[in-house]
Amino acid sequence: MTTIEDFTSQYGLVKKIDAFGYMKYLAENPDAPRKHGKVVLVTADTPLKASRGEGKTTTTIALIDALNKRGIDATAVLRQPSMGITAAGSKGGASGGGKASLTHPELIDWGLCGEMGAIEAAQNLLVSFAEKAVDEGKLDDILVPRVSEVPSRSLRSIAVDYGKGNVKEKMVLTPTCELMQIVVLSRSMDEIADRVSKMIAGTKDGKVVTFGEFVDLWRITGILADAVKPALTETVNGSPVYVHGGPFANVSIGIPTLIAVEMACALHDVVIVEAGYGTDAGAQKWLDIACREYGAQWPSAAIVVTRASTWRDDEELAWRYPFHVDRLEKLDIPAFPLINLWEGEDDQIPELRETAAKLEFRDPIIGNLYRDGGDGLADQIDAFVDVLTNGSMPPAQHSHKGMPIIDNAKWVAENAYGVPAERVLLKDGFLDSLAEANKLCQSAGISLDDLAFVAVKSPATMTDNDRAPEEERTVTLKKVEVHAGAGLAHVNLTTSLTTPMPKIV
Repeated sequence: MTTIEDFTSQYGLVKKIDAFGYMKYLAENPDAPRKHGKVVLVTADTPLKASRGEGKTTTTIALIDALNKRGIDATAVLRQPSMGITAAGSKGGASGGGKASLTHPELIDWGLCGEMGAIEAAQNLLVSFAEKAVDEGKLDDILVPRVSEVPSRSLRSIAVDYGKGNVKEKMVLTPTCELMQIVVLSRSMDEIADRVSKMIAGTKDGKVVTFGEFVDLWRITGILADAVKPALTETVNGSPVYVHGGPFANVSIGIPTLIAVEMACALHDVVIVEAGYGTDAGAQKWLDIACREYGAQWPSAAIVVTRASTWRDDEELAWRYPFHVDRLEKLDIPAFPLINLWEGEDDQIPELRETAAKLEFRDPIIGNLYRDGGDGLADQIDAFVDVLTNGSMPPAQHSHKGMPIIDNAKWVAENAYGVPAERVLLKDGFLDSLAEANKLCQSAGISLDDLAFVAVKSPATMTDNDRAPEEERTVTLKKVEVHAGAGLAHVNLTTSLTTPMPKIV
């Protein structure tokens, strides 16, 4: 009998799984054994500082350990960190910590099995083809950026062919590039090839030229052969964890690959999906991009992580965490507050429970997860387990395809940030940027309004000024960028964060 082991191979200290092949096998063999696991979204409060996480990965790992301890077949799908930013010290990596950590964290945090490098090489190869196309008169300019896994200020604005063509280019981080988005959203190698063919290389005489018009795409899909396979690792307590996809839910989509999540749901009863940054970032994108536009499973529950200090100690920003919890509940997603304690905060637990009761939250899950891991959660998750055990599978959600992009931005602002449509502002130059994006899409034979809306913003703020009184908060739209291959339209809004440099470690 064919099993997942037939699609699994050892890859150094971890395993790699041909998820595309396994899901194709299940589709072609509907009677083959499989599970229909429920998705749980782990998200968080909006962090006080963009460079500090609230402990989502540590929570995710502790949670699946606790569920498995209670006899529930649970796994997690995590994103791989950016080697040059998160792993190098500007933020935590992607392997948890203490008793809630993964085996071989050095692999997870420093390149895993080379997925980032392969995606970097593939997109840079595309750019090289575009540069050659300029030489051959097939392109006048290049619109797809080069990528780097290691940040450098000198690479943010560059030109090539000095003294001859002076062709302007730009550089972005690998996890934020269009090819990463294509890998995250695709369910087969054929789909990846099709999407790459639709990527806009540049323009010629004002008309869009896609890569499919002049590149043999097999050159790109040789490079990605192993990068598209999720890696299987495990927690220090033996719970299985899949790692696939990229971070940065503020300037990209910041969610695990859809194929890794769907494969995990076919193999386990509960699948914890961790999305980047706060509920206004990664959770918004899982719900409104992955689920609404790409058919991912709507969460059966959510865990909203915060720190005791973040939750209570800044009065001007205290509205954000209750807003996130309430928003998820209004979407019929049972939202369980989880307070991740630091050392020395255990004496605050009674007060934290009182505050949660006053806010009419579900009974919060509280613990020092670094110190105690899943053991600190196992006896606190009765209500959570009840929701997963007795709740029905959530229905599919409606798409926003065809909604004008400004209307879509206003919808996101109101639903994800609490800012009504009349207080969504347009910065000078936004309409020109929108017109240029529409022109590009029309030339490529697609509709801008059919692309999924991606909010590009600072991870540390939901509005132009979160400290302003509620009735004065605004969201400002700044510019539009088209990722035709990925099927996404990026809209810069609020305080758009440029790529940070790593701390010296």
